[in-house]
Amino acid sequence: MTATNENPILQIEQQYGQSVWMDNLSRDIIRSGELKQLTEQRGIHGITSNPTIFEKAIAGNETYDQDIEAGSKEGKSVQAIYESLVFEDIREACDTLRPIYDETNGTDGYVSIEVPPTIAQDTESTISEARRYFQAIGRDNVMIKIPGTQKGLPAVEQAIREGINVNITLLFSVQSYVETAWAYIRGLEKRLEDGKDISNIASVASFFLSRIDVKVDKMLDEKMAEADESKQEKLKQLKGKVAIANAKIAYQEFKKIFSSDRWKKLEQHGAKLQRLLWASTGTKNPDYSDVMYVDELVGRYTINTMPPETIEACADHCSPGDRIEMDVDQAYQIMESLKDPDVNIDLDQVMSELLDEGIEKFVKPYESLLSSLDNKVKQLTSV
Repeated sequence: MTATNENPILQIEQQYGQSVWMDNLSRDIIRSGELKQLTEQRGIHGITSNPTIFEKAIAGNETYDQDIEAGSKEGKSVQAIYESLVFEDIREACDTLRPIYDETNGTDGYVSIEVPPTIAQDTESTISEARRYFQAIGRDNVMIKIPGTQKGLPAVEQAIREGINVNITLLFSVQSYVETAWAYIRGLEKRLEDGKDISNIASVASFFLSRIDVKVDKMLDEKMAEADESKQEKLKQLKGKVAIANAKIAYQEFKKIFSSDRWKKLEQHGAKLQRLLWASTGTKNPDYSDVMYVDELVGRYTINTMPPETIEACADHCSPGDRIEMDVDQAYQIMESLKDPDVNIDLDQVMSELLDEGIEKFVKPYESLLSSLDNKVKQLTSV
């Protein structure tokens, strides 16, 4: 099977200027040739990974046993074994995607890896780990993921200054996105002041979607259970609407920032746009379309990173269109209506909780994976 224009993913990329990346990685899909096939047949132009993905890939998978045993015999710590496995997967994925990186002049073809989530609130550790990961992996098309926390943003700035590609992750609020974009710009400005090339650095800002609706919808359901009929309708109208409205507003901010005079000065020196990346795009609620976080947010200079099942759903029945600029006024109204006394949802608090929960959702599988590896080392070395 070869890619054709009938594939909606290729339409999204070729007609509407949005790149499609995959939120999944394992040694199996790289070495079986499946990843290469996905780039050719599904139009996948990049890969994102996180501790949850690696836990699923490594725990209980015999593919890694030989390397785990070898690392153990060399006297490596569990942490060092984990890194050797993951770095190897990232390198191989980078090599698979390198032709895309070259064809797109460094716009696409990236593979993202996250610094340990346990250091999300430690600026200096994040900087040193980002630097170490980037050097150890040694590929031009690797992106280091740094959480968009208040402690993470100075690390983003410094990493960009040092020429490290950065994927800023766990962005929920529009304000946190705006701060992220300016951190990227400051990093480029400082690198330019250092007399260094800024044309070969890439960054994306990963803006999360479905988790927002899951949380807000739950709050709306709780309020509907206690509300009278007239208020219930008002609450019901907001269900499944907040994440997409929030993303559309973030895109408006993206356009303002990257048309500013400050940005244009950097652009003259070859700076690459920091694209908005839609993350958490698998629909969690079965009542909603399984491609709603794709169809509604197709837009130029953006990326949608999808789990494999969403990629397949999209290839089957996405309906591409340039919708990110549609109903923008309505998006602002939706966000404003959360302040209505009958609704009374504090979005700032919701976003803050989502960030804390997001870090925790990466810490747990990371620690669980290290624990699984520890057990596996004991098993393999006791035989």
